Amino acid sequence: MPETSPSEGGESLESAEAAGAATDTLQFESARALQALCANDLGLLKVLEERLGVKTTTREGWLRLEGDPAALARGRRMFDQLNQARQSGTQIRKHEFMYALRTATEAESAGAPDLAALSSIKIHTSARKTPVVAKTAGQLEYLRNIASHDVVFGVGPAGTGKTFLAMSSALAALRKEEVGRIILTRPAVEAGEALGFLPGDLQEKIFPYLRPLYDALHHLLETEELQRYMDKRMVEIAPLAYMRGRTLDGAFIVLDEAQNTTTEQMFMFLTRMGQGSKCVVTGDRTQIDLPSNKRSGLVEAIQALKDVPGIGFSYFEESDVVRHELVQKIIRAYRTHRYGEQVAGGGEERGPRKSAG
Repeated sequence: MPETSPSEGGESLESAEAAGAATDTLQFESARALQALCANDLGLLKVLEERLGVKTTTREGWLRLEGDPAALARGRRMFDQLNQARQSGTQIRKHEFMYALRTATEAESAGAPDLAALSSIKIHTSARKTPVVAKTAGQLEYLRNIASHDVVFGVGPAGTGKTFLAMSSALAALRKEEVGRIILTRPAVEAGEALGFLPGDLQEKIFPYLRPLYDALHHLLETEELQRYMDKRMVEIAPLAYMRGRTLDGAFIVLDEAQNTTTEQMFMFLTRMGQGSKCVVTGDRTQIDLPSNKRSGLVEAIQALKDVPGIGFSYFEESDVVRHELVQKIIRAYRTHRYGEQVAGGGEERGPRKSAG
């Protein structure tokens, strides 16, 4: 990692010292290496200046920081983290840059894993696809939970990667022959539209509810790989209602949008597990589309199973959102508007980060 080079830019150094500001010059292998650590967008240095309260100057392969000594130390820690992550094979994009900046500057990030730690678990879904790695502390804990429990609940806001990481883990388990098939399911709940009035036969009416699962699979697999899995029925996507009466042995089962299951459906689903199976249940308690007289099966399951050994719970927060940066702000604003100081999801108590069981 770069070392301080006080001899670089003597005039700027003297003027900074005269003004009472400290300086730290970070030397990199090349200008290209510095660009790579900034996600190939040196405009992100403006964000760094605002967050740290420093001034940056860069030319060729060096970056000078001017400001308060404590801020300079945070900036150095940030670039140490970015450099170590890049050396371990992590591609630095805007998300990674902002994560390193946040963990280096925000008190609430104290103890959070650095970028290199996030990539310590690599999920290989296809020989021709980039391995999936965690992007936040919550995602890393979730992946560890899935690896160590046969039943895991992933609960939290939209955009936190709950379903994507569960499906990635399922495909990795299938590749390693830890399971013989994958079953992906969702409840087909009428969210503002009556199924009977949608065009097409039953399969065409149901397909829109399952489309997000197909989209995720296309992202994780090459087209021919997915088609081969589907043809051999090694990957099955079906509405939750189709699970009744089945015993699912040797399978990795993912129930998505579980907040829209009824209590009866959730109990039915959880009792389908057979020998050699794993199950991941994902949902968001703030997006329940059930009629007001129906209680969510996800809410009941969390309460009923919280003390059962062998079942893991991962609770995501706004900081785990990995979509557009505005999504975090939108979720936070709605949460405040709807519940004030209460926890999202009707004021229910949020569970701990660590797993149960």
